[in-house]
Formats: sequence, structure tokens, C-alpha cells
Amino acid sequence: MDRLGFTASLVAGGLAGVSVDLILFPLDTIKTRLQSPQGFKKAGGFRGIYAGVPSTAVGSFPNAAAFFITYEYVKWFLYTDSSYLMPVKHMLAASAGEMVACLIRVPTEVVKQRAQVSASSRTFHIFSNILYEEGIQGLYRGYKSTVLREIPFSLVQFPLWESLKALWSWRQDRVVDSWQSAVCGAFAGGFAAAVTTPLDVAKTRIMLAKAGSSTASGNVLSALHGVWQTQGLSGLFAGVFPRMAAISLGGFIFLGTYDQTHSLLLELGKESP
Repeated sequence: MDRLGFTASLVAGGLAGVSVDLILFPLDTIKTRLQSPQGFKKAGGFRGIYAGVPSTAVGSFPNAAAFFITYEYVKWFLYTDSSYLMPVKHMLAASAGEMVACLIRVPTEVVKQRAQVSASSRTFHIFSNILYEEGIQGLYRGYKSTVLREIPFSLVQFPLWESLKALWSWRQDRVVDSWQSAVCGAFAGGFAAAVTTPLDVAKTRIMLAKAGSSTASGNVLSALHGVWQTQGLSGLFAGVFPRMAAISLGGFIFLGTYDQTHSLLLELGKESP
């Protein structure tokens, strides 16, 4: 990947991330409160739905930029003409992108989600409390569960997005427009969101658990088992509809914005001397 491609991926990815995270933040808050062990009403209900937004605003650009730089680099590195290997290439690229992006995403997620279920506390106060009581490892609580949620999500979303774009392009005999890429992103995102909701529930429970509790120190399987025992199937799919709605809209905005900005920056770069 050349310097122009690197810059285009960085800027396009960052702008796409900021756009989708800030626009859809209220839906994310509702989803988090539905998944909270204290229940939707006690977690804040519909009050203060922008609680935790400073954490998201700070983390969105570098998080999304890190993902797309890694995603595009791995796709370039694993170049192949074989149509059979394309989905595998996209899966590997997406997985690598998620592991890198989660190094930035997890601390902002931990702070954001705690702010979402305790809207009366300021974001900086929550951040400093985590550092004081739990240290740096507190900010990375749920890193493994987040990676275990994001990788299966991306293994579904990105190969499906790329395949839908390729199919649409083949049907109309030209490269898809940005709005068509956005539609493909919405469908891929909504489907991936639905099938990975139990992993999202487990990640939320681990991040919201009090330090020293069995959930805080447990793994994804133990968190899933705990939810299954207490709430059954409905608990495992808590928040599935706002999650699907947010990620479908997010896929439309995120991947559409990325494609549009990435293409525009590449064109401008080629035109400049």
C-alpha cells in the first residue's frame, strides 16, 4: 500500500468512525442499558442518552482509522486474483483490523459504557476513578471479550459487504456507487449484529461488572452461562433490535462515508502534481 492509499484509509476511516459514532450514540446508550445487569430503568432509561459521549468523541477517529489502515494493508499484502480466496482474504484483513483497533476502542468503551449506566457521573470522573481503583488494566477490562465479539462480527460483515458490492457491480456492469456500497453495508451490518448479539451482551456484562466480582474476572463463556441461567435466551439477545438498528444505520453511514471519502481522496491525490 503506497503513501496515498495509507493517507486515504486513515482520513476516510477516521471521518467515517466519528460520523457514525456521534450520530448513533443514543441508540448505543439504549442498547447498553437494556443489557445492563441492573435493568433498563435503573441504568437510566431514556434519561441522559448522551452520557459518555466525550469518551466516544475522543476515541472514534483513531479507532476507525487504525481499523481501516490495517484492513487495507492486509488486503494489499494478501493480494490474490482467485475469487475463491477473496472471502478468506477479507476475513483475515478484518480480523487483523479489529485486533489493532480494539487497543484504542476498549478503553473508550469501558469509560463510555459506565457513563451510560450512571448518567449523573462525569466522563472524566469515571476515567480517573478507573485508573485510581483498577489501574491501566481496568481500562482494558473486557479486551478479550471485545475482540471475541468483534472478530466474529467482522468475519460476517466485511466479506458479506465486499461480496454484495461485487455482486451488485457484476449485475450493473460497473463499479458500485457510494450509496450502493452504503446499502450493502447496512444489510451486512444488520445481519452481523443479530448473530453476534450474545457476544455483545457478554462483553457489556464484563465491562460493567464491579472490580473483584466473578463476572469482572471471568471469561466470555462464564458470562454467557451466567446470563443464560438467570435470563435465558431473551437475556442473551437483550438489546438485539436497537443493536441491529444502530449497526444497520451505522453500516450505511460508516461504509458509505468510507467508500466516498476514500475514492475522493485517491482521485485528488492522483490529480495533484
